[in-house]
Amino acid sequence: MHSIQQGLHARISDSRALVGIVGMGYVGLPLMLACAARKFHVLGFDVDSIKVEELNSGRSPLKHIPDKKILAMRDAQLFEATDDLQRLSETDVIVICVPTPIGAHREPDLSFVINTVKGIALSLRRGQLIVLESTTYPGTTTEIVRPLLEATGLKSGRDFFLAFSPEREDPGNARFSTSTIPKVVGGDCNIALGLATAFYGAIVDRVVQVSSTATAEAVKITENVFRAVNIALVNELKIIFAKMNINVFEVIDAAKTKPFGFMPFYPGPGLGGHCIPIDPFYLTWKARELGISTRFIELAGEINSDMPHYVVNRLADVIDTAKGKGLSSARVLVIGVAYKKDIDDIRESPALFIIELLKSRQTRVDYYDPYVLTIPKTRAHTGLAGMRSVSLDRPTIASYDAVLIVTDHTEIDWQLVVDAAQLVVDTRNATANVLGGRHKVFFA
Repeated sequence: MHSIQQGLHARISDSRALVGIVGMGYVGLPLMLACAARKFHVLGFDVDSIKVEELNSGRSPLKHIPDKKILAMRDAQLFEATDDLQRLSETDVIVICVPTPIGAHREPDLSFVINTVKGIALSLRRGQLIVLESTTYPGTTTEIVRPLLEATGLKSGRDFFLAFSPEREDPGNARFSTSTIPKVVGGDCNIALGLATAFYGAIVDRVVQVSSTATAEAVKITENVFRAVNIALVNELKIIFAKMNINVFEVIDAAKTKPFGFMPFYPGPGLGGHCIPIDPFYLTWKARELGISTRFIELAGEINSDMPHYVVNRLADVIDTAKGKGLSSARVLVIGVAYKKDIDDIRESPALFIIELLKSRQTRVDYYDPYVLTIPKTRAHTGLAGMRSVSLDRPTIASYDAVLIVTDHTEIDWQLVVDAAQLVVDTRNATANVLGGRHKVFFA
């Protein structure tokens, strides 16, 4: 075993390796906790100095991760946050957990990855393991990351070691955590694969090795394309069954009793989060570069992207039929702006698109979300920044012409909502267990 490799492997094996995680968000922060739980010392890097100060004070920037977990790692002196990328030279393992959004024309935006790798290159030294976790198209690690690092004169597989391991975080999931979700790993060479396997093997229950970084990149894309396509299918079925006065949620719940050949997916108001609405378009972009048409994936994207429009039109029909008024003279309460229940993540949330669509039709619209008290500034919805959650009590609910359920947070009393509301339009089947007032509930 090469001496550089041997030394790094030994430091990983006995948890002496200093781990640097770039990006203290929905991926990087849980990874830090998993590393620190196995007694690795972690340097968490983030460009947001306010977040850095918050973390060093033992406060979590994410509501689904309690302060006490951050504070415990700080008290144990296992974690420190910093915005100084020069300190990357201190680390043995560097894990990149930065966003990979898409542009206005659905083209990959790798600027966060590129800028991070350039920052790593400034202090790159021999004997470091660099792992990219950010979701991207197959080939990114070898075509973009490796050349930027090798421009320093150091060589992958000889001086430093490069791998890709896709993040599989599911914020708010009580059943699975970073350490219990199997970790797929692909290396730029066999040495890198072995080192990355040793690192992740120390913090997760199972490591799944694949033959290359491109294969590992393709695994994550495949997982999210699979979900996007199947969600598009049930969204289309929802529209068809609605015309037949059939509840699609009842259909799916009955169909999933078949013990083989069926996997349940559920419709909704549109796709949200950083993965499913975005990742398939990384693959379609790469496929076009190769001269390949991705009609199936793009059709699924069109169906899912159109769901906010369908929801607003359905809401308009319900209000018009029941009250004889249009959206321009209606007051609507949107429940939930997080992209899924029991978290505060609003990235790509369909609720934001829906609120904008309602506002464009002169609807007087408010929202309630116990996890998002104020809508922060976002790139795509700047006009909603500063909008604040209203209270959710009986008089408030009753004051609106209709309540539109976009996010089915567990803590909300849905019976109260239905009892107090004049009309309810449910996009998540949140009212499934509500007994009274069913005549006021409609689905979209």
